[in-house]
Order: sequence, then structure tokens, then C-alpha cells
Amino acid sequence: MMKKVILYYKFVPLSDPAMTMRWQRELCQRLELKGRIIVSKHGINGTLGGDIENLRRYKREMNASEVFRGITYKWSDGTGAEFPRLSVKVRSELVAFGAPDEIEVDEKGVKNGGKHLKPEALHKLIKERGDEVVFFDGRNAYEAAVGRFKNAVVPDTKTTRDFVKEIESDKYNDIKDKPVVTYCTGGIRCEALSALMKNRGFNEVYQIDGGIVKYGEKYGDDGLWEGNLYIFDGRMTHKFSDKAKDIGECVHCHGKTSNYENCHNVACNRLVLVCKECRKQDTCEQCTNMTAEVG
Repeated sequence: MMKKVILYYKFVPLSDPAMTMRWQRELCQRLELKGRIIVSKHGINGTLGGDIENLRRYKREMNASEVFRGITYKWSDGTGAEFPRLSVKVRSELVAFGAPDEIEVDEKGVKNGGKHLKPEALHKLIKERGDEVVFFDGRNAYEAAVGRFKNAVVPDTKTTRDFVKEIESDKYNDIKDKPVVTYCTGGIRCEALSALMKNRGFNEVYQIDGGIVKYGEKYGDDGLWEGNLYIFDGRMTHKFSDKAKDIGECVHCHGKTSNYENCHNVACNRLVLVCKECRKQDTCEQCTNMTAEVG
């Protein structure tokens, strides 16, 4: 049977996240789906893999719920080995910015978030406003290292919690009155990030509807995106077409690559960009330098 992976989210008030968590766990176990689901008072966020027919049954059961009806699901090809297990958890936030009480949600989604732009509308905005438009990466630095929009601002963040301090700094004062287009993998992070940015004086904030995934489905590598898309499952990265470029740099030879490995130093274990030729040396730059100094 054909295997697929779905990515989805919905911001909607949930009165009993724990009950929703138990329902989701039972539903996924019954349909033999694996992956990760986060439930909070703000809604639901999931990535699931399994047989296509079981995923279709999951979608039907979600649509039978008044609360979760009408979710947009992003589909991609899978192998069945993307997720080792099922994890369904209740969290204070769908995306861990560290600002659970600042994000406000109603039946229409996040309040005071950035304006949604379909891929075509994004191109129209750029045609009308030109170089005035600023792309702002809503992901972490290691994701941006292998793929990003051309000339994008990439914040200095290692974790999502770093974003609030970053946008509260003076680094971005020069773009606060410009049209800022936030983007992330599937769109969920920018739902919250765009609201946090508007609350901190960014006056004209947009978000790409459906994130990089939907943009890539529309334009592939013939648009404004360049590189590979980092994804949080066993596949690690995704190419939209055979034209995809490698823009990341190997930590050893500085050749172009999109290949991530875990640092061989077990005490470190951080993700390392390393080309296929240098894979035997797959320690991170920091550990490599420490080894050289000791030697």
C-alpha cells in the first residue's frame, strides 16, 4: 500500500486539550499512524505518516469534528520509516516561542497575525514593491543553512525561544516600516511569529500561506526559493525538483552540500552539515577544532 506523510495545523480555542490528546492518540493507534502531534489551548499541530487510506480516514474523522473541520493538509511521499513511533502531547504552545499568554486565538485563528499571502500574491507584492520587500526566516539557523528565500534575513537563533529576544533587539529597526514577509516550513510558526512581530512595532507583516511547502508546490525551484527544505523526520531534507541547488557548506571542506549528520562526538551530537566525501569526519566544527588543539 502507498505510504504518505501529512503536515497540518489549526489555531482554534480548545477548552480541554487533554481530552483532545487522548482522542488523537486513540485515533492514530487505531489507524496505525506514527508521527508527532502537539495539542494546546491554541489548537493542534501534527505530522503523521502511514498508509494513504488510513491517512484519508484520519482526515475524514477530523472533518467530522466541528472544531477541526476544514484543515488544509500538506501531503508528501513517504516510505513508512519516517517516524519510529507515535507521540501525542499537550503543550502550553503549539510553537515554543515562550509567549503562551501573548498569543490570542479565536475561531478564525491567531488574532493580529500577519496577512496571509498565497504564492501568486507574494509575487504580485514583490512586483509592486520591489526591493522594499524583506523576507524574514521564521525557522532556526540550521534550517536556513540548507534552503531559504533569496536575500532573506536569517535571525541569529538556535531555538525557537530565541526569537522573542531577537526581534526585541535593535537589529531590525531599519525594516520595521517595510513590508516584511515571514516564512517557515508549513506556515504554523509564522502564524505566531507574525503576531509577535506586530506587537513589537513591525508595521507591515505578511506570512506565506501554507509556508515554504505550498510555495514549493506552486513554483518548485523556478521561483524565489533556493536550496533544500529541512524537514523534521527521517528524510531530513526535501528537494522540490531536480533543479534544487545545494547552498549549505560542509564544515570540513566548505564544499556545497545539504547533507546533515549527527556529530560523532556523543557528548555533542549536534547536527553537522557534511558532504558525502567528508562523512567519515562528521564531527561539528567546534569539536573538530577542539580535537586539533588537543592533538
